[in-house]
Amino acid sequence: MNLEKYLSGLTEEKRAVLLGRETKDPLHEAFASKRVVHAGLMGEPVAKRDQQAVWQRILDEPADRSRQHAVYIHIPFCQTRCLYCGFFQNLGSREQEDEYVDLLIEEMYRESHRRQFFGTPIDSVYLGGGTPTSLSAENAERLLAAVRENFNLTSTCEFTIEGRVHDLVPEKIRAWLDGGVNRVSLGVQSFDTNVRRQMGRLDSREEVLARLAEIRRFDVAVIADLIYGLPGQTMDVWLDDVKTLAATGVDGIDLYQLNTFPGGRLEQAVKTGKVPAPATIAEQADMYIAAREYLADAGFSRLSLCHWSRGSRERSLYNTMAKTGAVVYPFGCGAGGKAGGFTFMQQRQLAPYTAMVCQQQKPIMMMAAQAEKNLQEAANRIVAGFEQGYIDFRSLSASNHLVAGLKPVLSLWERRGLGSFSHDGMYRLTPAGEFWYISLTQSLLECLQVLSEPAERQTPVDESAKGKSDNLDELLQEMLPQSTPEERQRMVKKMPMGVRMMLRHASRDTMKRLLAGLPADMLQRMIDKAKN
Repeated sequence: MNLEKYLSGLTEEKRAVLLGRETKDPLHEAFASKRVVHAGLMGEPVAKRDQQAVWQRILDEPADRSRQHAVYIHIPFCQTRCLYCGFFQNLGSREQEDEYVDLLIEEMYRESHRRQFFGTPIDSVYLGGGTPTSLSAENAERLLAAVRENFNLTSTCEFTIEGRVHDLVPEKIRAWLDGGVNRVSLGVQSFDTNVRRQMGRLDSREEVLARLAEIRRFDVAVIADLIYGLPGQTMDVWLDDVKTLAATGVDGIDLYQLNTFPGGRLEQAVKTGKVPAPATIAEQADMYIAAREYLADAGFSRLSLCHWSRGSRERSLYNTMAKTGAVVYPFGCGAGGKAGGFTFMQQRQLAPYTAMVCQQQKPIMMMAAQAEKNLQEAANRIVAGFEQGYIDFRSLSASNHLVAGLKPVLSLWERRGLGSFSHDGMYRLTPAGEFWYISLTQSLLECLQVLSEPAERQTPVDESAKGKSDNLDELLQEMLPQSTPEERQRMVKKMPMGVRMMLRHASRDTMKRLLAGLPADMLQRMIDKAKN
């Protein structure tokens, strides 16, 4: 079905959500808000009763050697809970930590001895969280040794541990480096002591700088994150953050836009007056542009629209692989990954994670089949391209005929000042387009998914009176009995188009299994978001 015909069936409100708004100020007003945190296609959910069999089949198959491979390990503990964070899981004790590392090692050992891992080169290992650096030196040593023993790490493997500046003490740093870590990614977020303290960060500006100086004495790539838009972070404070971090000599800088999660602790703190309101979207756009210009002038090279490098030590390999179709093997409570044509999210709560590992099961919370291979590969190239600020439209169209159908959308964004075609078939984002790239990426993927749908299944997304939409509302009412019809309707409307399409085409039983597999806190966040 022609995409323009499909789009003509949407309400003006939904067109604005998907394609953005007509405005003379695209940097500040192209979209009402950022659409998603991570862009991607939605696949068909796998029934819970089938998930273990699917995973066992993947383990019994040889790895796809045409792709790169990464191992992602999740550490679900933090010593403090930052006000802005939507990913907090547990305040960990040493006893919990000891038991958890035992479970991780068991999970890795059991699976690494299956055919999928025989000789499979691992190009990247990433310990994320949570706060992996919160692990004791002894537990870090145990875990890192198990990684080296169980997986075939390449000689150029990027081995990252993610964490906080407060953990940069010699004993821990030596344990990481002796264990094979060659990249440390740190969440600085801001150097301003007042901004840090009201967000729940532990260290003052002076302490952060001292600890960064400490780790710079070791032979390891050091990457630091900054967040723009935090409460109390004016443009002057933000630029001082960027300049201060650049002056520390770190190898890489990641710049992230603040995400305010509906119903989250930050939103509540703002409502009660405990902290000032964060920067508006327009103010965040100005912060992005200011930092972009400063780092370019300071000699940093851009690895993606969020990642900057001072030299060859910083490759940001895992971040690139995870968004370009690499196989990512997940381990740990809350880990996500993709392999064998499926995507996975593991149990986010420690109790079910522990029970499933002890029962020798893969601790899967949700699983979905990825899109058809050619469609998924086109989507991967769009994601990877826009991460760099451009897509090779001519080459993409030649490899997948559906991509050519996206030209009306790209042309619309060109007229609105978000991107432009060049004579060589490249489509490059403008600075305004770079700021909104995650929304543009998600919208383009959803349009691609529409183009891939058989014509008889392509009905406007805002059709909500009959059939599958009634089934979805009944299920939401069953699982969220305190919700009102209006709240459930708003919840469905706020879902990305890809999610709505997946649910609309799923059977009632499939929808029920999918929603039943969601943790209670995730369902609560869904209804909280619908109320706003």
